Order: sequence, then structure tokens, then C-alpha cells
Amino acid sequence: MIIKQISVFIENRSGRLAEVTSIIAEAGCSIRALSIADTTNFGILRLIVEETEKAEDALRKHGLAVSSTNVVSVRIEDKPGGLAKVLRLLSDNEFTVEYMYAFISKSDNEAQVVMHIDNALKADELLTKSGY
Repeated sequence: MIIKQISVFIENRSGRLAEVTSIIAEAGCSIRALSIADTTNFGILRLIVEETEKAEDALRKHGLAVSSTNVVSVRIEDKPGGLAKVLRLLSDNEFTVEYMYAFISKSDNEAQVVMHIDNALKADELLTKSGY
């Protein structure tokens, strides 16, 4: 399924992540998944939230650099080889996964994987046709 992801560029300093997540909370938006990649001076916080536009607006009002992009969200079986099978399907069909992150839901025995893929719409079509 295609979903919106927010990317926030933040300084790599103590307390900054707490500030950003507080802004999102104060806007009344729930965070469903996140990933952070950092360097010495800054980081890129990637978020899946409820009410994406509302969260983006709140972050911008606080002076943060925010962008959004389409990503592919895929449910896979939470068992050995589940992720490898999806990645092989994408690779065999010449899709490039630029980055990804995942979380699990033990109650559903599934993992939810969020992927930024070079052609999200076509990748989503392939995954849907293949039963994902």
C-alpha cells in the first residue's frame, strides 16, 4: 500500500528528538513508525503518522524543514525468510529499495515494512498482485 512519509531534518543535539515528537503529539497526531539516520551534525527523522498534513503543518510552524514522500508499506509474515522473499521479488523485477524500516505486531504475527522504492506505484502493483 502506498502511504505518506514525513522527513524532518533536525540538529543532532540532546533533546531535539523529544522536541520534535512533542510537537507532533501537541498537534494531536499519533506516530505509527519512525526511523532516524544521523551524522555528526544533523539527522533525518522519517515518520509515518496519522494525519500527515496536520503533523507537517505543526512542524513547519516550529521552523523545521519538512518534506513528504510516497513510500510502500508491506505486511509480511513474521518468520524467517519473510523479508528475503519480498526483497527477492522486488530485485527480480528490477526495483531498487533506497531505504527501509520495519516493526512487528505479534498479535497479527506480521511485520510491517516501510520501503522507499525507486518506482513506488509500480512496486506496489507488483506486491499487491503477488499477494502482499
